[in-house]
Amino acid sequence: MQTNIYNLYPEIDTFKESMIKVDALHEVYYEVCGNPDGVPVVFLHGGPGSGCNPSQRRFFDPNHYKIILIDQRGCGRSKPLGSIVNNTIDDLVHDIDLIRTTLGIDKWLVFGGSWGSTLGIAYASKYTKHVTGLILRGIFLSRTTELNWFLNDVKAFYPEPWQVLCDFLPTESRTNPISAYEKLIFSDDTAVSIPAAIQWNQFESSIMTLLPRPSSDQAVNGSVELARARVQIHYIQHQCFVGNRDLLDEANNNLSHLPTVIVQGRYDMVCPPITAWELKRAMPHAELYLIDDAGHSAMEPGTTSALVAATERFKNLS
Repeated sequence: MQTNIYNLYPEIDTFKESMIKVDALHEVYYEVCGNPDGVPVVFLHGGPGSGCNPSQRRFFDPNHYKIILIDQRGCGRSKPLGSIVNNTIDDLVHDIDLIRTTLGIDKWLVFGGSWGSTLGIAYASKYTKHVTGLILRGIFLSRTTELNWFLNDVKAFYPEPWQVLCDFLPTESRTNPISAYEKLIFSDDTAVSIPAAIQWNQFESSIMTLLPRPSSDQAVNGSVELARARVQIHYIQHQCFVGNRDLLDEANNNLSHLPTVIVQGRYDMVCPPITAWELKRAMPHAELYLIDDAGHSAMEPGTTSALVAATERFKNLS
């Protein structure tokens, strides 16, 4: 599948942008682009907490696919921004399928990266009959070992960013950074919460790629940074509401018939490749592509090429 180099498709605009009321509190934003009569595919963003952006539309041939992107509860353009009330993996799975039925879609391809891979597996396990296949990247299953890696062990490879993360905190709080950041980020004083949120998010950003990314001149939106950090910490502190579920076992039992492509950066420091390897073993029929010159980001060339190649491959299965 990777003998050719695949690039992102050109930028495209949406033809539908909408908010859907999913409960008494939350309104979830979703958008549709590409071919109105095309093969449906839903994009599940990572984080938890990040939200979607226009570049993510470009993994799909807009002449072939009807592309649906969703900002999960509390994220992006969904309201209320940063809310953690009624915000669990089961709530998000509910929202995804509500959007499917609202759009009159019977079955769709599910594309998810990082936290989106967790959500994609959880969704497909519950609503298997409405899923045509899975494209998963940077696999994360919210197990204790994976959370411990991100919250501590990764410092073995990235001691400088870890030190910066800890140096922001008072000395007495550095033994438990996640709890210390939780207190700061959930402060009612934005002069406290927003700088802490920016610092928290910057840590993950600094370990996303194999090679350092050039610094961005893009202005920082404090409200967006705060929402992202609050939602992410809320999920992490609750083990992403996966609990004692064995998602590998669920994938093995429920998804063995679904065409599946797994794309994983060999040097992914956010979601190490052992999880992708274990998912492949649980789903022997799945195709696993380890990208030898990539970290976690979907936008590293090798990973981007493999993901677009996967969406091209699924055109023949539609």
